[in-house]
Amino acid sequence: MSSRRSSRAHGTPEPALAELLAECGLLRELAESTGVRLDDTERSLAALDQLLPRWRDDPQVSEWLGNDAGLYLGTVLRRTVPGTGWRLDRHDRPLIVLPGGRDLDVTALGHSWADQGSPPLATAYLTATDG
Repeated sequence: MSSRRSSRAHGTPEPALAELLAECGLLRELAESTGVRLDDTERSLAALDQLLPRWRDDPQVSEWLGNDAGLYLGTVLRRTVPGTGWRLDRHDRPLIVLPGGRDLDVTALGHSWADQGSPPLATAYLTATDG
């Protein structure tokens, strides 16, 4: 079995890894403080895209938030697209593996969203699900 399709990430069962990566504490705190409900749906990604990016004034917050945004994007993909799962690359960076076997670096997408607002999280989700 190749590491690309493995349900284990360096010895961690995928469900345990998924639970850990779904925490996204800073993002959930920010969302809650602005009245956005993170319910692991595409709709919540669109709601996050509408937030005013006040975090960009603090590089440390922006860094953490970008990571959380990417992990949340991956969590939504995993929970809404059958056959999608997590794996860690050789540098222990979390990747989403889409049903066709394509890896998606969701944390890079999250950092881009937090830093520049692009791509919007909802757009990244649609791009990933369209193939």
